[in-house]
Amino acid sequence: MTQKARKETPSTPPSPAARPVSGTDMERALVLDTVRVTEQAAIAASRVAGKGDSELVDQAGTDAMRRVLNELDIDGEIVIGEGERDEAPMLFIGEKVGRGGPGAWPVDIAVDPVEGTGITARLVNNSVAVIAIAEKGGLFQAPDTYMEKLIVGPPAAGRVNLAWPVAANLNTVAQSLDRRIEDLTVVILDRPRHKELLREVREAGARVKLIGDGDVIAALAAAVRNTGVHAVMGIGGAPEGVLAAAALKCLGGEIQGRFRPRNEEEAKRLAAMGVSTEKIYRTEELAPGENIVFSATGITDGDMLKGVRFFKDGARTHTVSMGYKSRVLRFSDAVHLLGDGARVTIQI
Repeated sequence: MTQKARKETPSTPPSPAARPVSGTDMERALVLDTVRVTEQAAIAASRVAGKGDSELVDQAGTDAMRRVLNELDIDGEIVIGEGERDEAPMLFIGEKVGRGGPGAWPVDIAVDPVEGTGITARLVNNSVAVIAIAEKGGLFQAPDTYMEKLIVGPPAAGRVNLAWPVAANLNTVAQSLDRRIEDLTVVILDRPRHKELLREVREAGARVKLIGDGDVIAALAAAVRNTGVHAVMGIGGAPEGVLAAAALKCLGGEIQGRFRPRNEEEAKRLAAMGVSTEKIYRTEELAPGENIVFSATGITDGDMLKGVRFFKDGARTHTVSMGYKSRVLRFSDAVHLLGDGARVTIQI
């Protein structure tokens, strides 16, 4: 008798890290993790909110976010963070986070542990903890400079243009929502640089809601009905523009942005990175990834999210999370039992 040839098996199994990135699998694996990241950052920042110390708030949120990120099964790199290595001890641009190793998801990460450190320090509305995660190369690595933005919800997406006059864009938004311009509310950062923009919006007939900080959560509000926000306009942070783009891509809304450097040094840096100050960057360019997960947790009360509520040995958080592949928007109302042996009677 002759023996049948045996099929040889590799002595070393293929590394799980070599698996192709599946948007559905990645979202299933990471969406609840991203919620945990922003929840813990929000709780930590809220503990020191209202004390008048912006740096204390930022450090608390950043420390908590970094701790949880390093517990996740990811091989992550911060592409939007708290600044450069020399300027930020935690979550600096280029920092590696996560457990890493075989099987870990290779991802790029954009974070803002406390969007609105000043308003959090003063216990003013609309501060949030925010994160976006995508496959490698899935998020634009925007430098820490300014960006002129136009943000609209799904009905007006693809129909507006940052190069148009303000009145023309407002007219398009109004038509998309089947309402008059007078019925629109536009969110604008309360800054001296927006004096002319304010005049144009009001002359067109729309109302203006001025905010101190927090244009990421304002972008989400523009893309969700019944928030009373119909568009966001004006110049804000470029990193926040990328975070907004990640959420808007999941929601079907749109952001258009044009980089606005504050000085010659920033202009040179943009040029060295190959970033144009004339080009209008759109949602798909700022968040080109096909596997995007986004989460934001309220620190203080806002238009979309409730702030953190503390009780004996615990806290309650309110979070919005989403994934690009699933097209599902989730609102999570969570109770965290923080003390050993803590028990609580839940009230809805």
